[in-house]
Amino acid sequence: MGPILGTSGDYDPVALVDPMVGTGAHGHTTPAACLPYGMVQLGPDTDTGRWDACSGYHHDDATIMGFSHNHLSGTGASDLMDVLVVPRTGPLVLDPGTRERPEGSYRQAFDHADERAEPGYYAVRLKDSGIAVELTATARTGMHRYRFPAAGHLLIDLTHGARPAPDPISLRDDPARDTDVTEAMLQIAGPDLIVGSRHVHEWADGRQIHFAMRVSCALDQVRFFNADVEAPAGTRGIAGALLKLAIMLPDAATAPVLVKVALSGVDVAGAIANLDAEAPDWDFDQVRRAARGTWTAQLGRVRVFGGTAEQQGTMASALYHTAIAPNLFIDSDGRYRGMDSAVHSTTQAVGNFSAYSLWDTYRAFHPLLTLVDPERCGQFVRNLVTMAHESPFGLPIWPLQGIETHCMIGWHVVVVIAEALVKGVKGIDVAALWPIVRSLAFDDDGHGLEPYRRLGYIPADTVRESASKTLEYGIDDWAMAVIADAAGAHDDAAKLRARSHNWRTLYDPQTGFVRPRLSDGTFAEPFDPRALGHDSRHWRDFTECNAWQATFLAQHDVPGMIAVMGGDAAFEARLDALFAADSTLLPDAPPDISGMIGQYAQGNEPSHHVAYLYAWCGVPWKTQARVRAIMDTLYNATPAGLPGNDDCGQMSAWYVLSALGIYPVDPVSGIWIFGTPLFPRAEVMVGGGRLVIEAPGVGPDAIYVQRVHWNGRVWNRSWIAHAELARGGHLVFEMGSHPNRDFGRAPESRPPRFESIALP
Repeated sequence: MGPILGTSGDYDPVALVDPMVGTGAHGHTTPAACLPYGMVQLGPDTDTGRWDACSGYHHDDATIMGFSHNHLSGTGASDLMDVLVVPRTGPLVLDPGTRERPEGSYRQAFDHADERAEPGYYAVRLKDSGIAVELTATARTGMHRYRFPAAGHLLIDLTHGARPAPDPISLRDDPARDTDVTEAMLQIAGPDLIVGSRHVHEWADGRQIHFAMRVSCALDQVRFFNADVEAPAGTRGIAGALLKLAIMLPDAATAPVLVKVALSGVDVAGAIANLDAEAPDWDFDQVRRAARGTWTAQLGRVRVFGGTAEQQGTMASALYHTAIAPNLFIDSDGRYRGMDSAVHSTTQAVGNFSAYSLWDTYRAFHPLLTLVDPERCGQFVRNLVTMAHESPFGLPIWPLQGIETHCMIGWHVVVVIAEALVKGVKGIDVAALWPIVRSLAFDDDGHGLEPYRRLGYIPADTVRESASKTLEYGIDDWAMAVIADAAGAHDDAAKLRARSHNWRTLYDPQTGFVRPRLSDGTFAEPFDPRALGHDSRHWRDFTECNAWQATFLAQHDVPGMIAVMGGDAAFEARLDALFAADSTLLPDAPPDISGMIGQYAQGNEPSHHVAYLYAWCGVPWKTQARVRAIMDTLYNATPAGLPGNDDCGQMSAWYVLSALGIYPVDPVSGIWIFGTPLFPRAEVMVGGGRLVIEAPGVGPDAIYVQRVHWNGRVWNRSWIAHAELARGGHLVFEMGSHPNRDFGRAPESRPPRFESIALP
C-alpha cells in the first residue's frame, strides 16, 4: 500500500498533480496557472489555430508565442487567450510566425525539461533569449516574473487569440487569418499602468474583455502599433482593431521584471479595481504560496489511500481538472456582464460564472459536485437559472463570457437543474423558471422541436443531427418533468414523461440499433452502425457518435431499452457486442470519437454511462470488469493520459467517480450505480460530514465486488441513493479476483424503475 493520503499532517496533494496531463493527444488541457474556478488562467500559448491546440497549448509543440491570461480547459472549440505578453531580448519583432515556420517571428523555442507546472504555478526557460519565466495567479489576476539575461522588452499583442473556431472534421487551419477583433484600445493610464479593451468575434461572437496591467519598471519607452504600423513617438494611447504595444526595458537584466494583469468583462475601471483588490503589492512568492494553499484545500475534498504512484497521480490530476471550469466572471465590486450583454450586479456569494460545457458536464462533473462540493454546486445551478432569465435565448446551452455559443445539441442545463432539485439544492426559484422551460418544451418550433412533438421523432431528411436530437431531447424531457412537478405543473410533467420515451421511435428491432428515420416514417438508407448518418456528405444524423453508441443513449429509461431489445439476456448480449465490435471507424468520423474499446468510445461523452448499464440486467460484475479496463488502459498521468477532450472536467470527473466506485447513469434519478473502486480507501468530504469508502483486498487482479456493507449493514443492492451518501458514512466493498455473480443479480437488487422522480 502506498502512502496514506488525507490523514498525514504533512500530506501535500498539490505535489501529486501534473497539470501537463491532457496537454498531449486530444486532451486539450492547459498547464496555465490558475485558482479553482478562477477567471484567470495565465499560461503559455504554443498555437492558436489547429484543433488539438484549442487550449492554446499542445505538448507536441516546440515553440512558445507568449503568455496569455485565460484559456479553455479541454474543450473541442477554441477561444479566449486574451492579452498575450511576449518577453524578448534583441530587436523588437511583431510577427507571431507559425509553429511550422517560427524563423523571424517572436516565437521562442523551449524544452519540456525546462518547464515546471503545478496547480497555481507555471515556469519555463525560453531557449532563444535565455529568459526565465514564472507565472502565478489569484482569482482575477495573473502575476509574471521574468529574469532577463540582458536588455529586452515586453510585447503586448492584443491581436492574439484563437484563430477561427477549428473544424474537428477536417482539422482545417488558416495561419493567415487573424483573430477577429474590433473596437480595441491600448493606453498608458499611469506611471506603471497600462489598460486595454477589445471585442472578440470568434466562437463567443462579440464577447468583451478589458484588462489592467502594472509593470515593476518605469514606462519610459513605450511604442504603439496599429496593424504593425508604429504610432508617432510620444503616443499615450491608440484605438483600432490590430493593436500591439512594446515596453522597452534597457535595464531588464538588473532585477526581475514583474508584471501583474487583471481582467474584467465589464470595463477598464473594473479591471483596475480587480488588480488593486487582489494584487496590491509585488510579492510574487506570496501569491504563489496563497495559490498553493487554495489548491491544497480544494484537492483535499477527495483523498485516497494506497494504489500505485501512477494511480495516485492520475487521480490527483483528474481532481485538479474538475476544478478549472466553470470560470469566475464577476468583478470584485459585484458587477458582471450578463448573457444579455448588459452590466448587472450581485453579491460575491451569489457570483457569476462562464464556460459551462453542459452537453458534457451534466453527466458526471455536476453530479460529482453534488456530492463533494454541494455549496459550489448550488452556486453554479442558481447562476445557470439566472442566465436563463438574462439570456435572449432562454436556457443556456454553452455560455462563454456573456455570449451564448449555441454549441452542441439539447438543453442539458435542465438535467443539471432537475438533479439539483432532486438532491435538495436550495434557492432555485422554480415558479419563475418554469415559464421559460415550458415555452421551450411546448411552444418553440426551432431545432426540430415541431416534428419531435408531432411525429415523436425528428426526420433525418429535414433536420441535421436528427437522431441524436431525438434521443437527447428525450433526456431533457425527463428532466423538465421534474422541474414541472416542482412548479406544480403536474399535467405538463406527465406529458413530458410520456414524451421522454420518444427515443423508442428510432429503435429498429430488425437491426438492433437506433436509426435515423425519414419524414415518411421509413428508416433512412443506407445504414452502417459505424457511420455518422445515412448521407454524411450532406449532413450528419448523429452528434459526435454513431449508431453503436447512440443505441444506448436513453440512460433515463434503461428498463425501456431492455424491453425493446428483448429482455435482460438480449440487452446483456447487445452490450457485450458493443465492447467486442471491430473498433474501425469510417473515414469521416470526427476525432472526438476516440478511446475505443470495440465501438465503445470513452473519448467522447455519449459513451460515458454505458459500462454501468450491466447493473440493470443483473450482471454488475461485467460493469466492474469494463470500468477497470477503461481506467487502466485509457487514463494515465502523462500528457497523453486522457482518452479525449477533457471538456471542462467531464472526462476527469468520470475517472474520479469511477475510482471511488460509483457513477450517476441518470443524474436526475438521484441514485449512484456501483462500479469497482480503485483504491483501498478514500475519504470524501460531503455535505453531511465525511464519506469513507473502503475496498479491502482490491488490487490489479482483485477488481470484482464480492459484498458491500453500508454503515455496518449488508447492502445487497448494486446501487445506493444520493441521500444516503450525502449524509456521510462508511461504504465497504469487499473485493476479490473472481466475479461474485450473485451480487446484484436478483431483480430487487437492481436499480429501480422510475415512473416519476420524488422531490424532497
